[in-house]
Amino acid sequence: MPDTSSTDFNRAMRDAEKQAGGVANEVSEAASQVADDATIAARKTASSFERALRNTIENQPYMAVAIALGLGWLLGRTHRPF
Repeated sequence: MPDTSSTDFNRAMRDAEKQAGGVANEVSEAASQVADDATIAARKTASSFERALRNTIENQPYMAVAIALGLGWLLGRTHRPF
């Protein structure tokens, strides 16, 4: 007569492994979805920033040049010793 406690234990272990595998798949799918959503959001943000920058340069070109020169000067100063 087989030991029913070991058979029950083996069955419980198989069930636990199946459930753990299912949970792992769900977590993997959720992580993939989050990564996809983050990528889409980053692309939309970059596109929005590009549109705003292009609009500013087209509508206020002298201001854009002045800002670019100021930023260039400032960045150049940060790499020089005083």
